[in-house]
Amino acid sequence: MQTPKSSVSLIRAKSYEQDALKESLETLLEPLGGIAPFVKPGNHVLLKPNLLTSSRPTKECTTRPELVRAVAEMVIASGGKPFLGDSPAFGSAKGVAIANGLLSILEELNIPIVEFNGNRYQTVNDNFNHLLLSKEAMEADVIINLPKVKSHAQLTVTLGVKNLFGCVPGKMKAWWHFEAGKDAKRFGEMLVETARAINPSLTILDGIIGHEGNGPSGGEPRNLGILAASANVFALDRAMLEVLQVSPEQVPTVAASQRLGICPELTDIEFPNLSPDLLQITDWQLPETLMPIDFAMPRVITSTFRHLYIRFIKEPISAYGKG
Repeated sequence: MQTPKSSVSLIRAKSYEQDALKESLETLLEPLGGIAPFVKPGNHVLLKPNLLTSSRPTKECTTRPELVRAVAEMVIASGGKPFLGDSPAFGSAKGVAIANGLLSILEELNIPIVEFNGNRYQTVNDNFNHLLLSKEAMEADVIINLPKVKSHAQLTVTLGVKNLFGCVPGKMKAWWHFEAGKDAKRFGEMLVETARAINPSLTILDGIIGHEGNGPSGGEPRNLGILAASANVFALDRAMLEVLQVSPEQVPTVAASQRLGICPELTDIEFPNLSPDLLQITDWQLPETLMPIDFAMPRVITSTFRHLYIRFIKEPISAYGKG
């Protein structure tokens, strides 16, 4: 039997204004059946935006609050119970939400914020047996991934797969930069395995305004006028690289998903709305230089970090296992 093609919905969308954005999202999700196939009444639904940082709130480093609102309202209309969760690179999820204009929306819609701060964990798999994920994320009935289109000084471009790294509590994210950061292939595979374990039900990509250049936070906003959605986060990322005209080999997450055989070829992706060739960006700005994923820390520091991680972080929580 022939495997059905993954579907990636791509549309033009130029406004975050509430009514226009709602209409855009309805058009975007219509080929996927709308929100109803993904959210059932009573489902606890994690909304996972990009909440990178509370600094530079006007530079489009994070998922727009208007998009979070619009998706949350769709979830509520379907009878779902949304909550927002993340483990930002800098600060707390609540602090970043406040700085980026999300808190008033969450309070209005009665949506709680959950800090993925490392109180409980669930391991990924035997290949990455130190990689532990937020149990709160893993126990959600539905995960809706809400990444931002961004260039990235370590990973070239970040989209849906990288956004799910926010389900790894903060101290552990730092650990993986040190543990796997000297090998971009291994780091990419770790991110792919994270995404595969989390298995988001739906990814909706915020590309109305992206962040190009020296991202994830040091670049500049760029009007792209694009929204994308798919139940297959790997297919979505591959399609968006075609839009940005970036080679998959340049992006460790996409290259890893191809090596692992879980990223469909473009010919195996169905585009029910616009195809990538109709949306191509000819001059998307990548980082001026790529930084080391492990931050180029001296070996003595990384060795010490490894010891402290195993002694004070991993061991006390190992009893949680996959519970």
